[in-house]
Amino acid sequence: MEDNSPISFDTKVAVVLRDDLAGWQRLNVTAFLVSGLGTLEPEVIGEPYADADDVDYLPMFRQPVLVFQGGKEVLATAHARALKRGVAMSVFTADLFGTGNDRDNRAAVRAVGTAQLDLVGLAVYGPRNAVDRIVKGASMHP
Repeated sequence: MEDNSPISFDTKVAVVLRDDLAGWQRLNVTAFLVSGLGTLEPEVIGEPYADADDVDYLPMFRQPVLVFQGGKEVLATAHARALKRGVAMSVFTADLFGTGNDRDNRAAVRAVGTAQLDLVGLAVYGPRNAVDRIVKGASMHP
């Protein structure tokens, strides 16, 4: 018998975006930020999908991705909290809008010290209560 009870998670995936980004930047940054989570944290990925005609589709995250926004200070605080708690994190800096490939993206981040990163977004994955504390002060993205 199949279990149809609601699924709850003790983990959370959250993205925090700087509130002054253009719409296309918000979408692009979010996609980049969450792209690495499944490779580092395989349990965040669910089972593959298939439709009624047996066409297969790629698996996706097994849980919702919550998207927040805030000013530069909110991102800096969230970044510091995530580092302190040691949760899985990805970052997107303003410099990455001027690069065109993965190698240059990594070099742009590598060239700047942690405290000087011009963060425009970050994604975190970890225990629900830790992620809640990390994103405290950010508001839900409209």
